[in-house]
Amino acid sequence: MPDFTYVARELTGKQVAGSIAAQTQQEALASLAAKQLFPIQIELAEASVEAQKQVTRRVRPRHLSIFYSQLADLLKSGVPLLKSLELLEHQATSPALKAVLQEVRAEVADGTRLNEAMRRHPKAFNDLVISMIRAGEEGGFLEEVLKRVAAFTDHQEELKGRVIGAMVYPLFLMGFGSIVVSVLLVYFVPKFEPIFSRMEERGDLPWATTALMAMSRIAQSYWYLGVLAVGGAVYGVNQWLSTREGRMQLDRIRLRTVGLGRVVRSLSIARFCRVLGTLLRNGVPLLPSLRISKDASGNSVIAQAVDVAADSISSGKSLARPLAASGEFPIEIVEMISVGEEANNLENVLIDIADTLERRTNREVDMVVRLLEPLMLLVMAAIVLFVVIAILLPILQSSGIL
Repeated sequence: MPDFTYVARELTGKQVAGSIAAQTQQEALASLAAKQLFPIQIELAEASVEAQKQVTRRVRPRHLSIFYSQLADLLKSGVPLLKSLELLEHQATSPALKAVLQEVRAEVADGTRLNEAMRRHPKAFNDLVISMIRAGEEGGFLEEVLKRVAAFTDHQEELKGRVIGAMVYPLFLMGFGSIVVSVLLVYFVPKFEPIFSRMEERGDLPWATTALMAMSRIAQSYWYLGVLAVGGAVYGVNQWLSTREGRMQLDRIRLRTVGLGRVVRSLSIARFCRVLGTLLRNGVPLLPSLRISKDASGNSVIAQAVDVAADSISSGKSLARPLAASGEFPIEIVEMISVGEEANNLENVLIDIADTLERRTNREVDMVVRLLEPLMLLVMAAIVLFVVIAILLPILQSSGIL
């Protein structure tokens, strides 16, 4: 039985926090009500989410995109949610998606909300999708959100395909070049070592050749240590990224990376603004809307800044001021939000911000993708040039001496 963490108030008004075991969120709410507790926030405990990750299934994004779009069409046509899930389960061509939908439908039939049922399958539905569907359920515009999620998933797959397509040729060259360099270091460079050693004794050996010889000796004698080091580093990074602090640090690095950081920041802010604007447009109060939309950003640093802003709003401050104080939102975005608050037109301003950022980000992504191929080729050319120069320089110097 999964655990839910909660923040609630007693009859006296005192705020309390804790955890409770229940099959669904509705059962947890009923248990809290029986204890005369009024819940403020309740969500699946992180330990329960991690436990469910071990049994969930991974579904291809293209299958999920079709599912989101078809579910939106069925709901828009007036088909009830449970019946829609049953229809999509029967016609699913992916065995993994069919199994996931079977479990989601069973949980919805037991009274679980759709976003909570999806949250139990984190390998199929990521946090961004779950938060957006939660927003749609809270605001009563689930069909619109599902269409937006389908379009976003398609866009992500298209972008991924473009990046992979642009990287195929450079990665092939890099892989082939790495094999060539390894062969040179292990078999070719040692044959020149007698010549290089005599020049090294005279102090005539260039620094590049000295470095190449050192790398050759390491490659011959300690190659297995390199393999172990790479494997250990990959494992350690994966374990670190599975923690909350690790994800926070990774998101912070993404935002600070030259070139990529601007794209990541714009995409995160655009998602946040679109979900928040849509919630406000559908009548959801600002504070609950912020609590829901912060997770839609897909970046824990941005979400933390929004969370702090929500706390400030609960004490009577405006939205623009704490967002500006966080340093994570560009000044022009903060100014537009401030104007929207003053004009009592915040929901429309937020939608306009999202549209503008998405258009600008698409152009920037196209430019980054075009730069990837020549950048990878330059890196490979620099490595090969270094090896060639390191081998040829002593030979040319020796020929000049002779």
